[in-house]
Parts: sequence; structure tokens; C-alpha cells
Amino acid sequence: MAQQHDTNSAGAGLPPIDLRSDTVTKPTEAMYARMASAPLGDDGLDGDPTAQELEAVAAAALGKEAGLFVPSCTMANLLATLAQSQRSEQIVLEANAHMYTSERGAATFTGQFYLAIAGREGAMDLNLLEDALQGEGLKLRTALVAMETSHNNASGAVLPLEHMQAVHAMASARGVPVHLDGARLFNAAVALEAAPAEVARHCDTVSLCLSKGLSAPAGAVLAGPRAMIDRSRRFRRMLGGTQRQIGIVAAAGLEAVQVMGARLGEDHRRARALSDALNGMHPKISATIPQTNIVQVDVSLSGRDSAAWSRALERAGLKARPWGRHRLRCVTHRHIDDADIERAVMAFRAVAGALG
Repeated sequence: MAQQHDTNSAGAGLPPIDLRSDTVTKPTEAMYARMASAPLGDDGLDGDPTAQELEAVAAAALGKEAGLFVPSCTMANLLATLAQSQRSEQIVLEANAHMYTSERGAATFTGQFYLAIAGREGAMDLNLLEDALQGEGLKLRTALVAMETSHNNASGAVLPLEHMQAVHAMASARGVPVHLDGARLFNAAVALEAAPAEVARHCDTVSLCLSKGLSAPAGAVLAGPRAMIDRSRRFRRMLGGTQRQIGIVAAAGLEAVQVMGARLGEDHRRARALSDALNGMHPKISATIPQTNIVQVDVSLSGRDSAAWSRALERAGLKARPWGRHRLRCVTHRHIDDADIERAVMAFRAVAGALG
């Protein structure tokens, strides 16, 4: 009986609301149209004209000299490290950065070392960064500094531009390039009410994911100085990232870069509505106040772990992703409307009601 009540509370007969990630977004009709008519070529031989157009358009949007289309943002970040640092050199980044928590396994074959710097809301401690940049005595040489905005593990927090400027200045003074993991950079730009290039100006290289809130089916762009992009293109081939007539997918990426950033504020507004509702619901759950489209829900006081909450919420018609043992992550995107937020709140309320 309780399970039936939960299901009805979130909308009987309706498909589940999927807040696990903005990676679940499907291409728009305009993307499909551009994909159907895209000029194609062999990107490993003479070049694919649509992929080349995407690289130029994305690089311009990010204020960089050149761009490279790659299968994923993980590959874009890896190429940035390979092209700008050597084996036995050090990459410095904030301790909860996605490149550190989820991608540093690449060091098993790159031979590079990752140094995690403590931070707050995704912004690394500048005093600790200064120490890492010293490179004196027996310390490893720091070859690259990496930032992330918006910051996935910090509930979509956006780095202040002043912080980014300070990091870039400190690194540049030591001759160290700065890479920006900008998987959700367009979300950060919307939150800052700034152009993407204004955010990316505080780094030497930048990655941009096309398949999250921007809704393309796959792919990312790495942008930066032309010489660095040329090196990255060679590394891309070594990693098996050359994709032949990839203009079919790049066409959707063009629509993503040129059109889809304008609507991201809707996702941010709905994330805040979800957060506000959850924070007023029950004393044993609390939600972060989002700057962008990511809400983390702390269930540590509820007596259930995040996996149990996820299962119960799914029975109530809501998919939310466990984010560690005591947190859930909810991410809004273009397939989520105001009614879906109301249904999501109803699902949380139904599950929380069992807590007493």
C-alpha cells in the first residue's frame, strides 16, 4: 500500500523523472536536421568539413585560437595534459575536481602525477597553490594547473572570475600553463552573466562538453593555442580518437554551441525551485543552494543511506543519483519542466513521510 501511495504521489502512469544527470538529454529537432544535411569528409585524411566548422566556431566562442573535436570531455582533458606536460611532472588541481576524483587513473599510462589542493566550493587555496608552484628542492616540477567551472562535485559551484584570474596570474608568473575543465562552462557563463570567452580568458586551454546541458548526443571540444591543438591532434590519433565522417555528430555540436546555451538559465531556475522546496520539507534532509543546475541532497540524518533513498525515490517515480554514501545528486536539464519539479518534490515528500 505504501509503495502504491508513493507511485501515485509522483504521477501514476507517467514516465519517471530523470534527474540523474544532464547527460540524459536527447538531440533537438534542429540538431537532427543539421545532422541530416551535414557536409562530410574523412577527418583522419583530408578533414571533415563539419567537424572543422565546429572546431572553429567553438574556439571562437571560447576566445581561443584553435579547437579540436574529440569523443568526450575526458579525452579533451587528457589531451590537454599530454600536450602540455611530460612524464614525471606534476599537475595541480583542486582536491574535489572531476579531473582528480574521476580521471586521474590516466596517470597509470601517462606517467604524470596529480597533486590535489584543498579548496572551498571548487576554488583551490591560493597559498597552497603558491607552494605547489615553487618546484624547489626535491619537489616535482609543476607543469600544469587545472581548474573546473562549473564544479561538478561542489554542486555546480561557479568559480569567481577574480579567483580564476589570480590562479592564471600565479601560474603564468612561473611559466606554467592553466587548463580549464569547462565541461559545463556554458552553465558557469550563464550564472556569471558573462560570455563563455570571458570565463575562458583566464586559462590557456579549455575543454567544453557538448553532451550535457547543451544536449548534443556526444562529443567535446578542446580549445587553445594552435600549436598546442596541433600536438593534441597527434595524441588524439594515438588514442584512437580520429572518427572519420564524424561531421554527422559535429553538426549537432554546432547547434549546441550556437543555440543551446541561451536556455540554460531555465535549468538553473528549476534547480533552485527544487532546492527551496526540499529545504522546507523535512528536518532530516537538506539541499545545497545551487548556482547552476546541480542540487545535492544530504540524507545523512535520515537513517537511510543514499542508495536506499535512490531506490525508494525510483519507486515513487524519480531517478536521483547516489553521490557518495549520504548524498543524492539531482541535475536539471531541458527535458525537465516546472511540472516535473513539482512531481520530484512530491516523490521526495512521499519518501520523507516514511521517516516520521
